[in-house]
Amino acid sequence: MFELPLFPLNTVLFPSTPLRLHIFEERYKRMISLCLTTHQPFGVVLIRQGREALGPLAEPYSIGCTAQIIQVQRLEEGRMNISAVGLERFRILSLDKHTQSYLIGYVEPYPLSNPEPATVQSAASHLRSWVNQYLAAFAEAGAGQIDVEQLPDEPLEFTYAAAALLQISAQNKQELLSMDTATHLLESLTTIYRREVALVKVIYSRGQETKGAFSPN
Repeated sequence: MFELPLFPLNTVLFPSTPLRLHIFEERYKRMISLCLTTHQPFGVVLIRQGREALGPLAEPYSIGCTAQIIQVQRLEEGRMNISAVGLERFRILSLDKHTQSYLIGYVEPYPLSNPEPATVQSAASHLRSWVNQYLAAFAEAGAGQIDVEQLPDEPLEFTYAAAALLQISAQNKQELLSMDTATHLLESLTTIYRREVALVKVIYSRGQETKGAFSPN
């Protein structure tokens, strides 16, 4: 168990994925300044109940991801823009809402339970084919383009990158972050991507039909 400053957000951070934040509240300016001074990470947790900013401390979900600051842009009045990267999952054992103005969690590491590497590699390769179709469908619909070659090769890093890419609710992403095993996570992601590919194609085809129904004049 170790002590970790927590940042409740309306977003889910996965290991090995990027995070950008604008720091403007006094409590988080203090927290981030401490992390910079001590070179320690902070914990990102999805808000279960409450507000992200300018209110009482929010109630977080119990599974989160540590974030290491990699770049800082200092602004006026102590505000900052920071870039961070997700490191590893953790589970909150207890919360301290009184020692500091921000949340402190007493947490433990919560790594994925993995079967044989060959099993993970095979499942990740299968998932990659669906991610490729998903990104191609979005590109065809004119909704942006991501270079598949830029996604990580390492199976678990790729798996988390695939989870971060999905255009689904934060609560659904939290369910993915909270899964116990790599196999379960990969199976769930493949099912979601299969569904989302079909959905994007249907929406795009309907859009094309609507365009064709009107005269260009």
